[in-house]
Amino acid sequence: MKKNTLTFILLLLLGLVAGTLIGQLLSPYAGLSFLTKSVELTWQPKADLLVVRYDLNLHIRLNLISIVGLAAGFWLYRKL
Repeated sequence: MKKNTLTFILLLLLGLVAGTLIGQLLSPYAGLSFLTKSVELTWQPKADLLVVRYDLNLHIRLNLISIVGLAAGFWLYRKL
């Protein structure tokens, strides 16, 4: 299989989503709270150029399990 950027981004997103889902499943367990504590990152670029106006809101919630999922997606891409 040929490696390309789309495959890389897809595997990273799948790893991030899988990690987030696992984090949601583990959140009821108090002993694993250090893995499921989330930090929210927000980026809101805006511009009004008289001809074009855009407003983009990007919110990302990361926890330790989702970062592990992201690393697993990267590792999987390297193995292809």
